[in-house]
Amino acid sequence: MIEEKIVKVLDYVTQQIESKFTDYTYTVKIYVPNGEVPEGGFPVLYVLDGSSYFHLVKEVVRLQSRNALKTGVLPTIVVGVGHDADMHERRFYDFTGQAETYTYPARFNGKGYEKHGGAENFSTFLEEELKPSIQAQFPVNMQQQSLFGHSLAGYFVLWQLFHHQSTFQRYIAISPSIWWNEHELFSYAATFIKERPYAYEKLFIGVGELETFMVDDAQQIANKLQKIMDISFYEALEENHASIVPTIMSRAIRFVNKK
Repeated sequence: MIEEKIVKVLDYVTQQIESKFTDYTYTVKIYVPNGEVPEGGFPVLYVLDGSSYFHLVKEVVRLQSRNALKTGVLPTIVVGVGHDADMHERRFYDFTGQAETYTYPARFNGKGYEKHGGAENFSTFLEEELKPSIQAQFPVNMQQQSLFGHSLAGYFVLWQLFHHQSTFQRYIAISPSIWWNEHELFSYAATFIKERPYAYEKLFIGVGELETFMVDDAQQIANKLQKIMDISFYEALEENHASIVPTIMSRAIRFVNKK
């Protein structure tokens, strides 16, 4: 049973949604465009780390969709999914796949978090609790659903694509933490490619020039996946891990709107 507390704030609503699959309550912010509902409903963009990125993404969508003929960006429902006070610890649980062992890079100096491997439960929350709730409240085009994540959430975006590809039609992974658990995403990608001749989903991967090894990781996985799906890879010059999202968001949203 989903428990929701709805508060109207400016041009979006905030809901507290409790998940039985993850045993956690998420802060969900929802922006719905004004104006006539298009045939089939609005596209919807789900934004992970919503407490950090919801407002940015909402404004990018809102401003560019004012002139859709030039930008190609359609009026879109934006859904931010956020963690509360325990955000850092909880991200390492919700956004990481299950594995027999978990290895942190040497640069972490032995510091990490106790719980990992909750990605399957978080994916089930998205598919069986959050998305049905959004679809019941708002006119959603279920054939135009996108998932966005940065850093460790970018890892989850790729994990979701590799394990449950049909749940979204568009994926945006910015500075994905491909390094996590000794680059396990590479093996997931290899299996994903082997099992299908072509994937109809679209993927945008972005990374900042100053992110050192993360640039090579992102380029490698993009090169592998471009054999079977529509991919846009973009390296933003002079950008780092903290600055990359505001720099690249417009380009990413235009890509997922491209017909």
